[in-house]
Amino acid sequence: MNRRENLKLLFTGTIGSGFLLTACNPEDKKLEYSPKIGGGTVGGRIPDEDLRDQKLLSETFFTDEERKKLDVLVDIIIPKDDISGSATEVGVPDFIEFMVKDQPSYQTPMRGGLMWLDHFSEDHYGKLFMALSENERMQVIDAIAWPEKAKPEVDTGVRFFNMMRNLTATGFFTTEVGFKDLGYIGNRANVWDGVPEEVMKKHGLQYEEKYLSVYLKPEDRGEIAQWDEQGNLI
Repeated sequence: MNRRENLKLLFTGTIGSGFLLTACNPEDKKLEYSPKIGGGTVGGRIPDEDLRDQKLLSETFFTDEERKKLDVLVDIIIPKDDISGSATEVGVPDFIEFMVKDQPSYQTPMRGGLMWLDHFSEDHYGKLFMALSENERMQVIDAIAWPEKAKPEVDTGVRFFNMMRNLTATGFFTTEVGFKDLGYIGNRANVWDGVPEEVMKKHGLQYEEKYLSVYLKPEDRGEIAQWDEQGNLI
């Protein structure tokens, strides 16, 4: 099972418990809101919340060097495949940029984790993380990507990568591309075409042939049923 399949299981198994973060996908420093709902506020948000979002979007947390590392990490977690694009292609780094500003508690472990990658890389390969070959980078990631197998001395890296994996999965699988990747289609209008024949037979019942064309007319499902004086469906 590849990384993406593992993440799908993680996402679908925990979305109901609220384990993953609420999605937000800023683009071009501007938030696009849904139509007015309820009391009339755009997206159900008060003006102060809107102003705060715009303020956060106008700020920058990651340095250029940190952003390069972030791009590499999210694409290692969710690379491009035959189904959809990579994490960077759907804007996951922008999502993480927003989240660390929206929730400042992420800032120290995020920045510290990116620094840890450089320290670990220098100790083991004599160069910074971004200077490593692709194979060397994967050796670093493999050392921290599997908590149950990781050595105690890389515990800081494990906790950092867990956070990165959660943020990346949240950012990716709450985009339109991510939903399609999961095969999630949401609630769709359906047409009821009667009780299944095998269920009817099980209970010794059957539809009367003469009424089938009246009972099961999906095109009339929005009409109020009419009955004759004998209680028969017209």
